[in-house]
Amino acid sequence: AGSIVVPYGHVIGNEKWRGSEIAQRLQGKIRLVFEDGLGLVDFHLSNKTCILYISEADLVAGDEFKRRLVRFRNASSLGGIVIVERTQISDQYFLAVQKLVVLELGMVLLPVANQGEASQLITQLVSFCVREQSKDHNSNPFLRKRCSQLAEPSVFRTVQQIPGVGKTKALLLLKQFGSIHRLCNASVQELELVVGQTVAQQIYTF
Repeated sequence: AGSIVVPYGHVIGNEKWRGSEIAQRLQGKIRLVFEDGLGLVDFHLSNKTCILYISEADLVAGDEFKRRLVRFRNASSLGGIVIVERTQISDQYFLAVQKLVVLELGMVLLPVANQGEASQLITQLVSFCVREQSKDHNSNPFLRKRCSQLAEPSVFRTVQQIPGVGKTKALLLLKQFGSIHRLCNASVQELELVVGQTVAQQIYTF
């Protein structure tokens, strides 16, 4: 998938999604083109971001999706986003998936309730990148950085899932440590300097 150039405002979807609810909802909002040779990738966006979609059925069916995730992470030099269906049935598997995707593989995880919500998310990602592309990237390296890091809002939300951490503390932690990887490897003492003793211990335990 790395050799594919996707025009802005377009999404290339894996042929297996033709006729799906996601595809139907994306039609008319963005230009969706189907391609048979995407391999592991489900959707390919214009800013070199690839999406792997894990459905409720994938989660319930066993560990095959874990192998897909690891192959996706190892094969892709592109930005990897993992969209996971978090439903009443799949909720029991979600924490394990979150740990694998975010903490062990270092990728972005975005939970959705269904394919309709997933299509809205993909549309937002596409329009975000089109907006960023229309600005003058050459004179402002910050904009280039933001477009390549669509992950930031989801990373921010993920950090807020830690017990005792709200928006303010999540912001302070990300400002101090910069990434979830560094946050995971921080000592209690390092965490205490940012959020105090009690919350530091909660984060470390989590």
